[in-house]
Amino acid sequence: MNNGKIIRGLVLALAAAPAFAQTTAPAPPSGRLLASNCFQCHGTNGSGGFERLAGMSAKEIIGELREMQRKTPPKMMDMHARGYTDAQLQLIANYFASQR
Repeated sequence: MNNGKIIRGLVLALAAAPAFAQTTAPAPPSGRLLASNCFQCHGTNGSGGFERLAGMSAKEIIGELREMQRKTPPKMMDMHARGYTDAQLQLIANYFASQR
């Protein structure tokens, strides 16, 4: 094989490499990873379990979560709510509000 063919083959392989690198899976919807902690009790995507969260308004969800953060003495759900920042609670609320 001559050197010209080898070089052309290497150039083509290197040019194609970025196309393969860009075939990664898309990022999950905003808030889904944080909300996955809720799936154990509220069902996958908030569609079952103890209380259905899917489709509730984000304002209602965030209001309930913030109220839980203030309860004394805290119960189990209250402790979960206390583990998140306000920004994280908003992401969780927005995610569940977008589910159907």
